[in-house]
Amino acid sequence: MSSFLPRHLSTELEEALASARVVNVVGPRQAGKTTLVRDIFQNGRFVTLDDQEILEALESDPLGQLESLVDGLKDRPLIVDEAQRSKKLALAIKKIVDQSRRAGQFVLTGSSNVFTTLDVADSLAGRMRTLKLWPLSVAEVKRKPPSRLLDWAISREPRLSDLAKPVPLDRDGYIDLITRGGYPEIRNLPTPQRNRLYRDYVDAIVDRDVADILRIRKTDTLRRLIDQLAVRTACEINVVELAELIRVQRQTLDQYLDILVRLSIVVRLGAWTSGEARREIKNAKHHFVDTGIACSLRSLSPESFKPIAGQSALGGLLESFVFAELLRSAPYQESECRFYHWRGDHGREVDILAEAASRLVLFEVKASKTVAYQDFKNLHWFAKSGLGSKRTTTGIVFYLGKEMLTFGNRMFALPVASLWAG
Repeated sequence: MSSFLPRHLSTELEEALASARVVNVVGPRQAGKTTLVRDIFQNGRFVTLDDQEILEALESDPLGQLESLVDGLKDRPLIVDEAQRSKKLALAIKKIVDQSRRAGQFVLTGSSNVFTTLDVADSLAGRMRTLKLWPLSVAEVKRKPPSRLLDWAISREPRLSDLAKPVPLDRDGYIDLITRGGYPEIRNLPTPQRNRLYRDYVDAIVDRDVADILRIRKTDTLRRLIDQLAVRTACEINVVELAELIRVQRQTLDQYLDILVRLSIVVRLGAWTSGEARREIKNAKHHFVDTGIACSLRSLSPESFKPIAGQSALGGLLESFVFAELLRSAPYQESECRFYHWRGDHGREVDILAEAASRLVLFEVKASKTVAYQDFKNLHWFAKSGLGSKRTTTGIVFYLGKEMLTFGNRMFALPVASLWAG
């Protein structure tokens, strides 16, 4: 049933099709893109470039094949699934939509953006909308509306009374969500089968999807990199050390990391500084997009997180889990947010930093049922004495407890479940 869960992107997708000639839906394989577009646009014509005959025909005569496919559709869209597999599709679409101003002519889905050629992308400005579909958020799983926590945090006077009280969840409940992940067809399977399918999923991406972007001779090296990133999720990446570990050149590693970001396996979280031009000069963090996959690659099951023994592994995975929920909710806020992390001298750091215009939200993630004033020390310093002292700054410590607490001066402790409380 999870395959048919309502997706928050549905409304935005319908609005995009009513205003743009081309709607480009990108996101990880098996996140639900095809199910979403077929459910919304049932009257459109659907073709998939997984069909080798259609792909070969399109590559042989892209403009002629597309014109044949759109013939007779009138006001219905042509839906092209796995669009990134064609190298000639983008230019042919550009020629067709240049001849007609009608909105909603094409809906494309793919694991990466087919409009990578700069001149084609620029020429479609104002005619194309690109939307990102991530794996399921917990709010979607629980059939809740998108979280508006970011809007609440940057408001003039955030008050706990304005937040919905979350349904209490114990440590095991959070671990279950983290290990299941958000892939609709996999998350509800028993642990052994789920882990096996997530590993097969990664193998399929390495063996197939990567080839749509770049020809790689040593796919085993890329696979080792993915395993290392799963262990290091939510960590700053020292590119030189990691290149030596998996035995590739620095330039090759940078290229591999870019591919994994484009395929939505990981998200790069840049380092924030107070100067606009120096925003990302420090080491970036890399978060696995889906903690279920990260757990499977590390052979972690719910039993792996017994108290004490599993605490160190839980910390990074919980931080990536929280970041993923924030990232999935960001498009539904009234204010546009950008995400960073921050690390300074004397061991000071902020796990996740959201910037919205002149306002900042600082997030600390704590894999514990309790919270104390001491847990805010870095957030207090940053907001009052550090780089955030000239900004309106809110600090939030997410923890595994059940109470929403205020510590004064726009500092709050919230259960992680606040992210999907409504």
